[in-house]
Amino acid sequence: MHGIAALQAYVIGPLLLWAAMAKLLGRRARASAEQSALARLAGPGRAVHAYRLTGVLELAVAAALLAPPALPVDGLAAAALSAGFLAYLTYARVAAPASSCGCLGGHARPADPRAFARAGLLFVMSLAVIGAGPLTVTPPLAALGLAEAAVLVGLSAELDRYWLTPLRRLVVRLRGPLAAPPPGEVPLEVTLRLLYLSPAYCSASARLSSDVQDTWDEDGLRFVVYAAQGRIAVFAVPLAGGDPSAVRVALIDEPVPA
Repeated sequence: MHGIAALQAYVIGPLLLWAAMAKLLGRRARASAEQSALARLAGPGRAVHAYRLTGVLELAVAAALLAPPALPVDGLAAAALSAGFLAYLTYARVAAPASSCGCLGGHARPADPRAFARAGLLFVMSLAVIGAGPLTVTPPLAALGLAEAAVLVGLSAELDRYWLTPLRRLVVRLRGPLAAPPPGEVPLEVTLRLLYLSPAYCSASARLSSDVQDTWDEDGLRFVVYAAQGRIAVFAVPLAGGDPSAVRVALIDEPVPA
């Protein structure tokens, strides 16, 4: 158990370091701060400074966790930071639900259940660091650390573009189009293959919050519908295939029930 507790510092640290670098060195850091719930919490004029300060705190805690020997105060600092994340996400969910979380970089993601689960897991892992001794790496501990890191990445919607979107594209490529479809019928797999390669999908993928919800064909186009953070994303994909840049997307407000 002591080995598992000591391991947590080396799982939490890299994630905090990534978040800090995105806030301090990211090309879209200013825009991310202005689009985040910090703009409402701290005011538009102070959002960027609050965003940078958060990055400094994350960097300091990451450095303390990753620089041995681990001290009890490292776990306390990480737990306090994680508790702050949970409080911030709660505020963002209530006061600015359409705003970006601003947690892990420039791609806009709201305070969704995955963000809460990630912050809660970080809090529990941080508590384990308190009082942990030095880490002696063994193959089982290394495997556990990789598994925990994979869970944190899976809970980080901002990182989907690095693994989930390429994975979807790979699945479509491997499956390929269905053989000899009936005249006039284009398999959905063919449409999705073109869609995932399109600039329109790349630009809107950060906002998508569901899998395909509906499709229909009209005037040589296949319309593919996704939920998009309280709105609807409708992609128009040419049925004839061709250039992915021909794909178009529109974000539409969901109808309000009468």
